[in-house]
Amino acid sequence: MHLRNLKYVFFAFLIIFSVTGCGGGYATKAEPLSDLPFQKKADKMNEAIVFGALHQQESLSEDYLIGADDVLEIEAYNVEELKKTVRVNSDGEIGLPLVGIINVKGLTTSEAEKLIAKKLEKYVEETLVTVFVKEYKSQRISVIGAVNKSQVFAVTGQRYLLDMLMMAEGISKDAGNICYIIRPLLKNDSGNRSETMVVALDELLINGNLSLNIPVFAGDVINVPKGGIFFVDGSVRTPGAYNMKGKTSLTQAIAMAQGVNADADLSDIRIFRETGRGDREAVIADYDAIRTGQQADILIAENDIIIVPQSGIKNFFNGFISTLKGFISFGARAY
Repeated sequence: MHLRNLKYVFFAFLIIFSVTGCGGGYATKAEPLSDLPFQKKADKMNEAIVFGALHQQESLSEDYLIGADDVLEIEAYNVEELKKTVRVNSDGEIGLPLVGIINVKGLTTSEAEKLIAKKLEKYVEETLVTVFVKEYKSQRISVIGAVNKSQVFAVTGQRYLLDMLMMAEGISKDAGNICYIIRPLLKNDSGNRSETMVVALDELLINGNLSLNIPVFAGDVINVPKGGIFFVDGSVRTPGAYNMKGKTSLTQAIAMAQGVNADADLSDIRIFRETGRGDREAVIADYDAIRTGQQADILIAENDIIIVPQSGIKNFFNGFISTLKGFISFGARAY
């Protein structure tokens, strides 16, 4: 009696095994996502930081804004008494013969030259004025966030974004694709005390758009945030929140969650994405179609919620197999 029952059980088990075996691809664990691609991207971007910073040195004085404690050398052609070396006072002012007291704070050297030449018009018809920064003041610029050396740097002379990123020893592999430059303001029409500029690091470092290598000044804070956060939940091995590392695709996101469970329904993955209107829209993806190249992989956006649902049929089969295993074990003991 027990042998006959056991024979039927094994027969049923073989049928169930053959059915579930057709979907065996669902149970395969995705390979964990390596940090190597992100490290390679960071290395490439850091090479661009050094290259761009070194090439920018040629024009350091062109954009520099004169400030307190700078020492200026000033000359005017055929105006001997104007050949002076002066220090800018705390109010940004200098005093010159024939010219008097003028404010040069926040001016470039070329702008200061034009201002002095205009003041001299009453004494000479036309003269060539040169202004040279002999000594730069020390200025403090902060670099924070996803960089290898986050700190406040004391620098002299005109500095640019790439200079400061190089001093911070480059970006880390967790860095996002943008950085913020927060600049203090004395006052503006809106009453704000600071302004924030956004720089696309991919455009600057990968595409080589050096127009984004903007000058930075005393008091600036350069913030390189980590990549944004997204969430993976449902039938995955390690659900939770994950940092975006550069451009992250759906397949990479699932790999970061250590792959899917055996009962996952990969044909109906839902990505719930913010619309900017206070709600979310659902993007439906077929994971197997993506893996076989029948559907394009989907780039994950910041704050996306990825839900991998369970398959009802697979749940039934998995539960039934567990029951069969228990029954087989019981039958073997009874025999």
